[in-house]
Amino acid sequence: METVAKSDPKAMALPFIYTPNPVIGVSPEILHNKFLEGHDPETGRPVIDEIIEVLTKPQKKKHPEPVHLAESETSELVLKPDTEDNLRQFFYDRGWTDGLPIILPTEERVERMLTGTKRSPDEEVGLAYDHDHHEIITYTTRDVAVIAVMAGAKPEYLPVILAIASMGQSSLTPSTTAFGNMLLVNGPIRHELGMNSGIGAFSPINQANSVIGRAWTLMSICGGYAKVKRTLWSSQGCNELYNNMCVAENEERSVWSPFHVDKGYQPEESVVHIFRGWAVVNSICCAANRPLAEELSRQFAAIPPLNSRATIIMDPLLAAHLKDNEGFSTKMDYCRHLSENIKMPAGDFWKTDHIDMLVSPEAHKGTEPFASWKSLPDDALIAPFFIPENINLIVVGGGTSPLWKASEYGYSGSALIDEWR
Repeated sequence: METVAKSDPKAMALPFIYTPNPVIGVSPEILHNKFLEGHDPETGRPVIDEIIEVLTKPQKKKHPEPVHLAESETSELVLKPDTEDNLRQFFYDRGWTDGLPIILPTEERVERMLTGTKRSPDEEVGLAYDHDHHEIITYTTRDVAVIAVMAGAKPEYLPVILAIASMGQSSLTPSTTAFGNMLLVNGPIRHELGMNSGIGAFSPINQANSVIGRAWTLMSICGGYAKVKRTLWSSQGCNELYNNMCVAENEERSVWSPFHVDKGYQPEESVVHIFRGWAVVNSICCAANRPLAEELSRQFAAIPPLNSRATIIMDPLLAAHLKDNEGFSTKMDYCRHLSENIKMPAGDFWKTDHIDMLVSPEAHKGTEPFASWKSLPDDALIAPFFIPENINLIVVGGGTSPLWKASEYGYSGSALIDEWR
């Protein structure tokens, strides 16, 4: 990025301590032997010593203010003439790419990209955290344009990429688990960019879908979120992050309201949304064989939801079937039905690692319905989607088969694209 942070010795991030093994789903003995007596894989120091030090010694400022280089100190990276292959390798060796070939961000290409927006090249778009220097850096319209060039974008894609950047969310989650994402675009810009919302929408065949989703990951990489054993700890990672399941909603074939209208936007506005989670499960049979709530009960048994969240991506045929043949006039009608009818044994719910780690404390505090569920026998059925508003229904596909994708992905925010044109 062109704008970097000036060293500030008074600024320090919230300290992180890494453990030598996961701490969920293991016995107290293992926790003591490997967690307390083990060593931080990043620093090599005993974990317990680091914990005591953080708790007993004064810590410096935890929330560094964003800092900028003075204009005279800011400079662009100027490379000597070389072959494109060597220059691309240089970008890869510096950790600035996703491993795939990039378009080199020459000055001419960046200036052409900037014609896609009326915003000033020096306008601040958002913030990123520099994990190497423990500082917050700002990124500008020009910085995002550089990334857009690298990803292979056209200037008309830039407003979408800027809107994504403005939300300040990294596509790469610093976690030991394999988080994934989805980007959804609504509104007229879908057609302006030729985005795919129909047949093969999630397949690697559409330029806009692929490039916009990739740009978000490249932004996150250049922002410092792709450092193994510093921000990347997932054992296997997630291949969805190459383009973050970037897709447009098939509003024209949907019998229900578009997703951006569900979130309070106007139909004529163009909006991009972020969803985050762990698992997406493809259906293998058509919904007409049995009630979809019954089928989803089987699928969500493997991925119990946190806070009742789910995102279900339906083919237009399935949405039409639910409305015309089963009487669900609105998305919320069907979300309430799913909330009441998706069931799973309480034992299966509580024995899932992320539920045990994140939800059990709420049960012990007396938070309902978790406290009541905790006292049930293992075979008692519970309805884990007790907040129907946290179930997201999206219509994507070409209407060739009434299939769906079920996920525990949660809605993470929206941004108005039109503000960045």
